[in-house]
Amino acid sequence: MDYSLQSLEDKIRLYHPAKDLSKVELAYHLAEKAHEGQLRQSGEPYVIHPIRVAQYLADLELDLESIIAGLLHDVIEDTYLTTEDIQGMFGEDVATLVDGVTKLKQLKYETTDKEEIQAENYRKLFLAMAKDIRVILIKLADRLHNMQTLEYKSRAKQIDIARETLDIYAPIAHRLGISKIQVELEDLALKYLEPDIYYDLVQKINKKRSERESFMSQIVEQIHKALEEVDIPSQVYGRPKHFFSIYRKMVKKSYSLDQIYDLFAVRIIVDSVKDCYGALGIIHDMYTPMPGRFKDYIAMPKANMYQSLHTTLISHDGQPFEVQIRTVEMHRTAEYGIAAHWKYKEQNGSVAVSEEEKMNWLQKVLEWQQDLSDNKDFLNALRVDFDAFQEQVYAFSPKGDVIELAAGSTPIDFAYQIHSAVGNKMVGARVNGRIVTLNYEIKNGDRVEIITSQNSKGPSRD
Repeated sequence: MDYSLQSLEDKIRLYHPAKDLSKVELAYHLAEKAHEGQLRQSGEPYVIHPIRVAQYLADLELDLESIIAGLLHDVIEDTYLTTEDIQGMFGEDVATLVDGVTKLKQLKYETTDKEEIQAENYRKLFLAMAKDIRVILIKLADRLHNMQTLEYKSRAKQIDIARETLDIYAPIAHRLGISKIQVELEDLALKYLEPDIYYDLVQKINKKRSERESFMSQIVEQIHKALEEVDIPSQVYGRPKHFFSIYRKMVKKSYSLDQIYDLFAVRIIVDSVKDCYGALGIIHDMYTPMPGRFKDYIAMPKANMYQSLHTTLISHDGQPFEVQIRTVEMHRTAEYGIAAHWKYKEQNGSVAVSEEEKMNWLQKVLEWQQDLSDNKDFLNALRVDFDAFQEQVYAFSPKGDVIELAAGSTPIDFAYQIHSAVGNKMVGARVNGRIVTLNYEIKNGDRVEIITSQNSKGPSRD
């Protein structure tokens, strides 16, 4: 691995228009000097850690302030430098980011029997995110490198850190749409929390690898050729499914490995939305689509900005495989989430409307912070949200607005999703024109109308 200043600057220059990287150079040399003589538990020089964090932030194409803060994120806690020193050399923005990350390091994660402390830690985490979302992006990069070097910790520490990663950091990465980090955090956490299951999966999937690779290359070639024939420029490639998502499906749905269709997955990246639907038509003509296995996240994006068409098909020899179709911009957003839009803020000097919309979830969490004074209630609300986000349904209001809900939601959830005033006044609901009970489970595509009354005191507890 190349940890040189040149390597970091090369990564930055791939996307950043700035000609002057002197502040990055200053931060790099300052980190080297400040951490001189310090070693990690692996025996490596400590400075490798902040350099690696800065490289991850450059991979996410973040602004220079974030990268400088990544290089310096440990200096206040571990060296002679102070927040004032950082501010004097790099400005208030960098000092605030470094201070924010330092305060997050003082979080103490506890097991569920000490939920009060755990919930308080969450509160601090979300307040730090609200002040500047870049704090959590630096923290995610920091956590990723710590997970990659977890083998040097004691078994007890490995379990604690992996559990914290799976409970807090991976769901936040998922919620912010940063699949690039989320996927690796989940796989690494599984490796330390359930080593037997993890290595068993690795072994079984590797056994299938050669047959899978020849199958995938055949499918990729067929699709690419068909798209070329109708003049749809595309990148088509096979995509390995990550271990944790396979494990979660096996546990949740009691599947065996052979029952998971998207072990075989193909990704098609095209230039425009029109080409996405064009490519979909071509592949549905080439292979048999599996009923009920098509999802249009382009027309109805997920709350974390994710957009793609998903379809599961049967190959000519009866093998199911999944295809995802998206544009180049959608792919960037799927990999980098909120970080993908950071450069627009930097270049324009203001947050684009779309970016503010993407922060809606964080706004909701901050409202819970204020409304739920009891720490356990806050923690439960957060857990429900993280769990629910894994599975979503999309319903329509009478005006045709798309309302995104967790799987298993009822008309009461729908009403409160529109506005608490609607929920508080509801007396009943119609779904697709018919009156339903309030515990009816809303399905994809349902048209839901909430019946309200000014005299209503809202739905009763029962």
